[in-house]
Amino acid sequence: MNIKELKTKYKKNKNVITARLNDFKLKGKNCSEENIFPELCFCLFTPQSKAVSCWESVEKLKKENLLFKGSAPELSRHLNKVRFRNNKAKYVVEARRRIAQLCKIINFKFSVLQKQTGSRPLLQDGQISNLELRSWLVKNIKGIGLKEAGHFLRNIGRGENLAILDRHILKNLKALKVIKEIPQSLTPKKYFEIEKKLIGFSKKVNIPVTHLDLLFWSNETGEIFK
Repeated sequence: MNIKELKTKYKKNKNVITARLNDFKLKGKNCSEENIFPELCFCLFTPQSKAVSCWESVEKLKKENLLFKGSAPELSRHLNKVRFRNNKAKYVVEARRRIAQLCKIINFKFSVLQKQTGSRPLLQDGQISNLELRSWLVKNIKGIGLKEAGHFLRNIGRGENLAILDRHILKNLKALKVIKEIPQSLTPKKYFEIEKKLIGFSKKVNIPVTHLDLLFWSNETGEIFK
């Protein structure tokens, strides 16, 4: 795929992509544990597993009333389509202890944040910045790396200028000559380097980063998913 083909494909799919992103924004607009914890679990499941299967697993856990209450062994029994299911079940149980705090952090206003933590300003337009949210997730949620954190934030409407560097994205970036090669491993330094290039490319072709991600995904899988 070249840039001309990319723009043609975007024009064809822009309305569907925009509608999907609006769905994400609605989910994160009024942050609640019920709204965002399933998305966090989905992103915990996705490494080395198929996204559709991971979301099916989340839905199954919700139906069985286990997502918020099940023990790790109970969760694991329902994660047949998720790789490393025992470890990921444990991640879900550990993440539950942080989800209430995460909701508060997402909804914090500057005065509250300063009063309770004495920290430096972390806010953009009254909210904690996406970069700071990503950093917090990586540091505090076991099983979440830069890619998964960016994916989660995109899925709650906070993914602006954050890259989700999975194999689909990297493959398309190489095809479009944004990067010379797909790295064998993604260190934080390498991740940030490629993210910067992706943001620059996004501006060049006038397609927002969040739109590019879903566009690349659809190019590889044939659908606009999550």
